[in-house]
Amino acid sequence: MLIGLEQYQLETPYRPNGWTVRQVIHHLADNDMNAYLRFKRGLTENNPLANTYREDLWGELIDYKKLPVENSLSLIEVLHHRFLVLLNELSIEDYKRTIQTEVLGIITLETAIQRFIWHNKHHASQIENLIRREEWKDI
Repeated sequence: MLIGLEQYQLETPYRPNGWTVRQVIHHLADNDMNAYLRFKRGLTENNPLANTYREDLWGELIDYKKLPVENSLSLIEVLHHRFLVLLNELSIEDYKRTIQTEVLGIITLETAIQRFIWHNKHHASQIENLIRREEWKDI
């Protein structure tokens, strides 16, 4: 989806006053790292409090604005591979373990992984819709 995009396209917000494509990609990497660590804590601790972060403020940091998207895409690829290896070895009981979140309260790891998948699809669709709307290329 991102192959062949020009730099100006990576700097285009997916909606008015929204993040640029570059910021969304870096956000996905950061969010996935956080989700992975929360998930592992849920597997190894009893109902841990899932840490939160100010994604709105992280999106304004210099790495979100300057680093090439390839950095975060590589990180996402490796992280998803590690996550998949972990998930493939879990039992049904493992998915019933819980974590505590500030927003949702206590959730199971099954719910956490569903939300992880939804989050990534949500942001991917924002980028895909921008590419279609601007007619940059066929998806």
